[in-house]
Amino acid sequence: MSHTVITTTSSRAVGSDGGLNPGYTRTMPGLLKAGQMLALLIAFLCVHCARGWTSWAAFQYFEVVTLWFLIALLIFFLMHLFRLQGRMPCINWPLTEFFHYAVGTVLIFIASIVAAVKSGGVSALVAGSVFGFIATFLMAVSLWTSYSVSCGSHQTGAAV
Repeated sequence: MSHTVITTTSSRAVGSDGGLNPGYTRTMPGLLKAGQMLALLIAFLCVHCARGWTSWAAFQYFEVVTLWFLIALLIFFLMHLFRLQGRMPCINWPLTEFFHYAVGTVLIFIASIVAAVKSGGVSALVAGSVFGFIATFLMAVSLWTSYSVSCGSHQTGAAV
């Protein structure tokens, strides 16, 4: 009676051992992150540099939300760019990004609605809220695409 031993090895992608991954900036997730960061930066700067705030608390909330998610997106972008998620396997990075996009989409949408309502016709505040809505849309697209990666159906080798 012969026995066969099957061993499997984990294969890593070419260059996944670390280093720079400049090709990430040309992928759809990389372009979405860059667009989100640009929209959030413009939204933050429009509101931060504007004069004549009609509601101080509303625009402070807008500034905090846009700046927080801009920094978080920059961290995720740099992690993918330098392939750092492979060095920290204890964290489920696709699920972490999914929750980041879910919370970010909701909070930036709320902040943009509040900014649009409280803008009082000040053009810089209106522009900030418009770029907030653009960032919301881009984050919703990223949420949709990351959902299929982190929560989509997974194939198993078992037959039912």
